[in-house]
Amino acid sequence: MEVKGENMPSIATLDDLRAELHKVFESDSVNVEYVNELLLNYKSNPIDWKKFAHGDRYKYTRNLVDEGNGKFNLMLLVWGPSHTSTIHDHADAHCFMKMLDGTLQEVRFQWPSDEESEMVESGRTVLKKNEVCYINDSLGLHRVENASHSEPAVSLHLYCPPFDNCQVFDEGTSKKIKCPVTFWTKFGKKVNQVRNKN
Repeated sequence: MEVKGENMPSIATLDDLRAELHKVFESDSVNVEYVNELLLNYKSNPIDWKKFAHGDRYKYTRNLVDEGNGKFNLMLLVWGPSHTSTIHDHADAHCFMKMLDGTLQEVRFQWPSDEESEMVESGRTVLKKNEVCYINDSLGLHRVENASHSEPAVSLHLYCPPFDNCQVFDEGTSKKIKCPVTFWTKFGKKVNQVRNKN
């Protein structure tokens, strides 16, 4: 994806990326192509992000890296072997996902027309290290899954604006419920919480 007329800064570290994202989100408008290019320009280096990579053997974890002055959330997700998300929306936010390690599969679905029929899949994409994908609610819903039964994966997610709940959907019936967005850690420190089952 080319961003014409924009001088792309050098993004050598995760801290460089965070600093540039803070500049980008000083404005109220979001240049999706520019943010996408920034994320592509950062080449994953575990030295940068390992301190945020806290996992759980039973489910994927969300680890908050940066609250973006209330304009965005940057989080690192750790996916154990065979971990998967539910089918979900993004609460009218922009969602960027960059692979830091391993491989994930994004499965997209159409918005359901009712709550009595199966969800309709609209596409699948395999994401490898340093690749980026983007979704918002106008593009549909998605599920993210680690298809490997032996290898973990790590992804970096940016939500703008941040949100604290979303809708999750049953694949067989399209029924939806509201689900809180919780964090396993914030800024590298464990969050005390009751384990939820989403």
